[in-house]
Amino acid sequence: MHIPASVTRASRELKLFVAASLVMGIAYSMYESTFNNFVNERFALTGLQRSLLELPRELPGFLVVFVSAALYSLPSRRLGAFALLLGVAGALLVGFVPSTYAVLALCVFVYSMGQHLFMPLASSIGMELAREGQVGRRLGQLNAVRNFATILGSFFVFLGFRFLGFRFHHTFILTAIGLGVAATLMFLMKPGTAQQPQAFLKLHREYRLYYALNVLSGSRRQIFATFVPWVIVSIFQQPAQTLATLMTMGGVIGIVFQPMLGRAIDRFGERLILQVEAATLVLICLGYAVAKSVFPVGTALLVVCGLYLLDHMLLSVNMARAMYMKRIATDESHVQPALTAAVTIDHVFSILVALLAGVIWNTLGFQRVFLLGMLISALNFLVVSRIRTAPRRHPPQDGVSVPMPAE
Repeated sequence: MHIPASVTRASRELKLFVAASLVMGIAYSMYESTFNNFVNERFALTGLQRSLLELPRELPGFLVVFVSAALYSLPSRRLGAFALLLGVAGALLVGFVPSTYAVLALCVFVYSMGQHLFMPLASSIGMELAREGQVGRRLGQLNAVRNFATILGSFFVFLGFRFLGFRFHHTFILTAIGLGVAATLMFLMKPGTAQQPQAFLKLHREYRLYYALNVLSGSRRQIFATFVPWVIVSIFQQPAQTLATLMTMGGVIGIVFQPMLGRAIDRFGERLILQVEAATLVLICLGYAVAKSVFPVGTALLVVCGLYLLDHMLLSVNMARAMYMKRIATDESHVQPALTAAVTIDHVFSILVALLAGVIWNTLGFQRVFLLGMLISALNFLVVSRIRTAPRRHPPQDGVSVPMPAE
């Protein structure tokens, strides 16, 4: 991967965060590439059982605001290191402890708690390390690093299962090692700022549109994260290598797409980008719903995989929502608590959507799950249209070296 000259002149803090993001991304990719096949082969879950597993997986997203408030004495980057250490424990538990469905659920909860604690920190720390007017550019660069990490992690899983005799516990061990290294790198950063506990627990009326955007995007994202891989694994009977290959391809595309997306948000504003995302997701969900009925099985699988890649690209548009929050914040100290609160709020609905979609899958068929996704995406488009247009921004032209912020 080409490293721009501006990166080599980056501050120590940014270099450490980039390195942590890279190693963390590799670790998360290895876990996500194998988890669905692991639970399918080990426990032979039904669609409803798989959706119920989203309760312990997504419950940490609801609890994250309360856990963050309880850990208020930890500065932001120390909290990030702690979250990654929880991921270490969770990956080892998932890989070695589960003997029953209930124990599996508990292990998934631990891993997911670490993952969800880190989610808002990834955006807030990234924005801290950006220059004024170049937040999208910086977040796009960091997301490109994570996409490159996804390539490395998922490709290594592909090689491991195809040629090296990997079993599932190998990937969970490697996930734990990677998250441990990332936690060490986060700990080496300057501590960052701590927030008072009430900051996390207070909702601000002036940010209600931002909260609504996260509810809708999180609910639709839940359908993608849970049920699209499950369709590929259980309906099309694909092995672990298929998802690993798709994640590798998604990472390759993302290396180019993420920085372009960041610059587009800086140039055109959050509303237009979020409108394009919502409209595209309506069509993607329609494709998921009808592909198997319209095309032969082999062609339908290719269509679903293609839609998966496009859907995976659009996950990065979440940076536009974070940037919108930063733009409308009446106080800079509101940003990290608001990002954390949004994770909690959207996970209340994500859990409900996951359970509802599981019932729909079992009673009406998997196609109806994606019609629900279409409805959510259409509603998201209407809500996005209420965003007030940001003032015109003038980011630097491509090719102009931009110094990284010093700390």
